[in-house]
Amino acid sequence: MMHRPPTGFLAVLSFGLLMMLPSCETASQQIEGKEDHLAAAGFFQKPADTPERQAMLNRLPAHHFVRRVKNDHVFYVYSDPLVCDCLYVGDEAAYSRYQQYVQAQALADEQEMTAQMYDDAQWNWGAWGAWNPAWGNWDPGMGPIGW
Repeated sequence: MMHRPPTGFLAVLSFGLLMMLPSCETASQQIEGKEDHLAAAGFFQKPADTPERQAMLNRLPAHHFVRRVKNDHVFYVYSDPLVCDCLYVGDEAAYSRYQQYVQAQALADEQEMTAQMYDDAQWNWGAWGAWNPAWGNWDPGMGPIGW
């Protein structure tokens, strides 16, 4: 008897392999796209246009969020020394809107990948036994799971 890995494992493995494929976008294009979403979420762009700002920008991790508190207000700072040579600064509401967008995009990407993996045109319901949608379950004559 041959042992098969669980279906969930195969889906995760397939997703991981797809993520390793090269993207058609350059790194700069990916960063620009992210920055468009930061601006749409309410982040403000602050150019590193003085030596002091440039030095501060260089001390931050590139393309990562850093949480900062000023006068009891929380801000999130995203540095981009490569594309715009600037900071994006947003409050908690802007950061929350951005995170909601990221989660929604991840869900949409996962749904698209799943749809591509399980294209209905190639799906064969007949292979799974008798099915009657009016019953909401497998045909009772075929047993509880259809075989």
